[in-house]
Amino acid sequence: MISKKDRNQFEKDLYYQYADYMYTVCYRYIGNREIAEELLNNGFIKVFGNFEKFEDRGQNSLRSWIKKIMINECLMFLRSKNDLELVEIESLDKNLYLINPGNEIDDQIFSLIKKLPTGYRTVFNLYAIEGYSHAEIARKLKIKESTSRSQLTMARKFLIEHLIKIGYDAIGK
Repeated sequence: MISKKDRNQFEKDLYYQYADYMYTVCYRYIGNREIAEELLNNGFIKVFGNFEKFEDRGQNSLRSWIKKIMINECLMFLRSKNDLELVEIESLDKNLYLINPGNEIDDQIFSLIKKLPTGYRTVFNLYAIEGYSHAEIARKLKIKESTSRSQLTMARKFLIEHLIKIGYDAIGK
């Protein structure tokens, strides 16, 4: 049995170890610093309250588990605000050059991601950054897979157009 003092110290250490990274995750979805901070704190309350459910599956499993909680917290917030603005687009230009960002997002791209409409930003984050499939996104957001695909396409189109405007070499990155 762990003492209350030890548990408090453990929670404090865990928070300080992951807070900056998880804040970035929340901010990427929400685009508002104060709300992202609130969701971060709500997420950590859930982490601490459900820690006994965590299953250690090796390296980075704790970080992944916490990140999943944070993403779900953000998605619940967005759904509660009816702010996703997801629209299904039947005909899209299939020849659009689509960017595929790597693991590191540079400052220019990150600032543009924040400017995406909420629906585009949410799907883009889930697919391109978190690695969810369109089927998984559709289940999480309660939308059609085709809606997820069209939101991603429109997000990529928006990003490419704005990167070209600022002279960013998307092909060279």
